[in-house]
Amino acid sequence: MDNIDRNIAKILQKDGRTPSSEIAEAVGTSVSTANERVRRLVSTENITATRAILNPDALGASLCAFILVDMDYTGEAAAKAHLAQRPEVMELHHVSGGHSYLVKVRVADTAAMQRFLQMELKPLKAVTHTETLIVLETAKETTEILISDKAK
Repeated sequence: MDNIDRNIAKILQKDGRTPSSEIAEAVGTSVSTANERVRRLVSTENITATRAILNPDALGASLCAFILVDMDYTGEAAAKAHLAQRPEVMELHHVSGGHSYLVKVRVADTAAMQRFLQMELKPLKAVTHTETLIVLETAKETTEILISDKAK
């Protein structure tokens, strides 16, 4: 990626609906060049998706929690696959340190969280321990990635 590509990526991750004419003007190229560069960023998978970011409070998913999950190796693949398919699970990370996975979950309320833990997470064969951290306030949440000058 050169500086123009990096700038296009920055613009699109702020607003994926930015018109080609605005992108072209911002990066100093023609509209056709900007369009070609966007197509190339998509084809090289530097841009993997364009999505709307929804308001969880307005859509009944106002409770956010991070769950630290400890797992045994036996059944871990099946547990990971199950969790990855759950619509409540927004992120699933295999982590280093004292726990096996970090899971970000959004649900309506504490009752829904309890149901998720009791019905979906804790019954999994590999799960040996969980620790749930309920988010009280979010000071920052973003999907934007810091784009390094070393981006390929």
